[in-house]
Amino acid sequence: MTHPLAFHDFVVLLVGLEWTILLSAAAFLGSVILGLVVLALRRSRYAVVRMLAFVFIHVLQGTPLLGLLLLMFFGLALFGYDVAAWVAATIGLSVYGSAFLSDIWDGAVRAVPKGQWEASRALGLSSGLRFRLVILPQAFTISIPPTVGFLVQLLKNTSVASITGVVELSRDAQIVSSSTFEFFRVYAAVCGLYFLLCYPLTWYSRRLETSLKKAR
Repeated sequence: MTHPLAFHDFVVLLVGLEWTILLSAAAFLGSVILGLVVLALRRSRYAVVRMLAFVFIHVLQGTPLLGLLLLMFFGLALFGYDVAAWVAATIGLSVYGSAFLSDIWDGAVRAVPKGQWEASRALGLSSGLRFRLVILPQAFTISIPPTVGFLVQLLKNTSVASITGVVELSRDAQIVSSSTFEFFRVYAAVCGLYFLLCYPLTWYSRRLETSLKKAR
């Protein structure tokens, strides 16, 4: 027997939405930091370091996110690190995201026309200045759409974190729908909330990309 959705049920979903945003922000920040490290390793002058970065990226990209989260949650405990579900989920999502972001950014760097590298070298700039002043700004513009696209995917993938006990939007939806049996309405509302989060990000990335191209 179904029970009408009450105001309290929507409040529960909004609280879950807040935790989804916080988890997404923490995971994206961790992905950016780790992704920059992996990118630096991938562009190292040493072949062994580049190979390690290559293996890291492809192993993580070929690993299901659900399996990685479970590995972090239960694996860390085996080594004596009894971490909370939120910490394990953040670490798992950050490691997972770093493999994709480093790949996106490396592709953006490679997409910068070869003539830009040659022109900056002709100016007598060091390799560090060439990369920081000439290549990186152009690569940043190129990388905006796929980076924001990945952020949208990461935001939606936080729903998988509920398997470790993290209570976010999807987990709260399970709780509310189980008590009210209004599965269609609850999950329709959840889909709408995810859309309200993701669409503005996509819209903003397009505007930012356009403005950066005009500035160039």
